[in-house]
Amino acid sequence: MLSEAPHLYCDPFTTRNTMARICAITGRRPVKGRIINRKGQSKKSGGIGTHTTSKTRRKFRPNLQKIRVRMPNGGTKRLWVSVKAIKAGLVTKA
Repeated sequence: MLSEAPHLYCDPFTTRNTMARICAITGRRPVKGRIINRKGQSKKSGGIGTHTTSKTRRKFRPNLQKIRVRMPNGGTKRLWVSVKAIKAGLVTKA
């Protein structure tokens, strides 16, 4: 059962969250980032230091699972929920 806590991102039982890949409980979503490629030997190991050769854009995606969540009224609903929320016990699988 969904714990009645003030940390809910949105109320998944009254509002319809149509956006994809966003946790209905914690609000975790993909964030932008970069992969930084470097070459050269570090100063720590006797070189002149590493240098950046390229920066490639990427996304860090949350580990979301579409699970059946038990609702407070006894029913079930399929929601995108992050694994972090499942492990923390914020939801109960139906």
